[in-house]
Amino acid sequence: MTLQPRQGRIHGDHYLETTPETALWGFLPNRTSSPVLSVEDGAVVTIDTLSHEGILEDQGRDPLAYLAGFGVKADDVLEDSRAFAASDLAHDYDDGPHVVTGPIAVAGAEPGDLLKIDVLDLAIRAPYGFISNRHGYGALPGEFPEGTLRREGASVLDPDSYGSNIHFSDVTENGGVLYGNLRFGENGRVRFPLKPFLGLMGVARDTDEAVPSVPPGDHGGNMDVNELQAGSSLYLPVQTAGALFYAGDPHYAQGDGEVALTALEAPLRATLRLTVLKDDVARAAVGLVNAPFVETATHWIPVGMDPDLDEAMKKAVRRAVSFLELTQGMPRATALAYLSAAGDFEVSQVVDAVKGVHCLIRKADFGA
Repeated sequence: MTLQPRQGRIHGDHYLETTPETALWGFLPNRTSSPVLSVEDGAVVTIDTLSHEGILEDQGRDPLAYLAGFGVKADDVLEDSRAFAASDLAHDYDDGPHVVTGPIAVAGAEPGDLLKIDVLDLAIRAPYGFISNRHGYGALPGEFPEGTLRREGASVLDPDSYGSNIHFSDVTENGGVLYGNLRFGENGRVRFPLKPFLGLMGVARDTDEAVPSVPPGDHGGNMDVNELQAGSSLYLPVQTAGALFYAGDPHYAQGDGEVALTALEAPLRATLRLTVLKDDVARAAVGLVNAPFVETATHWIPVGMDPDLDEAMKKAVRRAVSFLELTQGMPRATALAYLSAAGDFEVSQVVDAVKGVHCLIRKADFGA
């Protein structure tokens, strides 16, 4: 089940491996970033993404040794994870944790366009992952982790000094369905189905300043919308020439809210189609083109984001109303009434400084 870089089936016309030369750690590309890959409009790209779990400072930045403590054989530790962790790439524990692969320049993409990212395939790369709760983070900072403290001067030389609470999950298969397993006590186990998605996909912001990887925004980034599974599409407003797309933060499963801090974090081989949409085509797809928008086979999904969860909810409602007005010709008052009766507003996550709410609008309600 372990999918090492360059091994196994690669669906894309282009392949991008995660290395210290093709990725950032804790930061996102901006308009000054040089692309690590340039592709044509409509290109299909396969990216071997890396999870930050297993390589962070509170795990010793040594995935081989860390995973051995959970009984993982050396052959099941990803080679690119080992190389990334062992590199001299600078990283501060209190910066974003994410390994961000890219950027990829897409020919013809200009500010004002939309970049459509079709998620064609997501293959798990390892039969394990982690769910983490760290001091100062999560939905209950100051309450969890319980029974530990982060000691002053905590460092990679003493991983336990961070006081993190990290759960290992193995992956098993039953009836053709993959499951994550959290084990506890003598023989306790809770099992849940895997629903892989990329927590982080985005375009470069139009700035020269460093862009932290944690807060999402109109550029996309660390949105953690769990509907972005294989078969879905993400639409992002292009801010710089070439769009400069990037991806990371792979998940095997995530509940709405992501309350501990992380979901089941684990590496994915992602195959994505990158398409530039211009003007009327873009507006017909999503209405307004100034914010991320998600689409699945069954739902349209406007997204609202703000440091204040109430404001994120309001933004999601406003964007859902505008979407129905502009694409379905629905009067705004009728749109609000419909959303109150049939729209589902879900909390994407509350742990990334900028919180997210996404609205599920059933396509079937609108007939053909």
